[in-house]
Amino acid sequence: MTPPRARSWGRRGRTPVVRVRGRGSGRVSMAGLSCYKPGKRSRMFYSVREYRGRKGEPKGIGWRDLRDLLVRAHIQLGGPIVLVWDNLRMHLVEPLREFIADHEDWLTIFQLASYSPDLSLQGSIWSLVKHDIGNLAAADLGQITRAVKRRLKQIQYRPEPVDGRLVGVDLVMDG
Repeated sequence: MTPPRARSWGRRGRTPVVRVRGRGSGRVSMAGLSCYKPGKRSRMFYSVREYRGRKGEPKGIGWRDLRDLLVRAHIQLGGPIVLVWDNLRMHLVEPLREFIADHEDWLTIFQLASYSPDLSLQGSIWSLVKHDIGNLAAADLGQITRAVKRRLKQIQYRPEPVDGRLVGVDLVMDG
């Protein structure tokens, strides 16, 4: 619930103050896939999860969420997936590795170097989402979640921001 720091404006000599209500607990987690195919429009699939601090509630995106996201993308795309992943700890857990091994007929993984944010397409999309909600003073966690989903849906249905991220990381698509 703590708003991200972002630039604001105010009258000269007066510091702008934004009051935020709420307990300050909770988080919104996101996972996503940016999909590219030569000659086709880019696609993006995502999953959003709220964490409110309740007992037994997952704190963020888990390996099952990633698995379900991959399956959903595979069904909607109707073909094999070549996945370029960073070394996020969640990507390396054993149940997810077993899932990948069981589905190597349609799922190929390329692992990026340990720290390579300049090659992370999805990371740059997350920064775009966070930038756009930077000055949001949310009254509750649900308002943050709705703003994140609204921005992700805008990006999802307009491929230009996703395509621009591909150009930004200087990757080349061969047919």
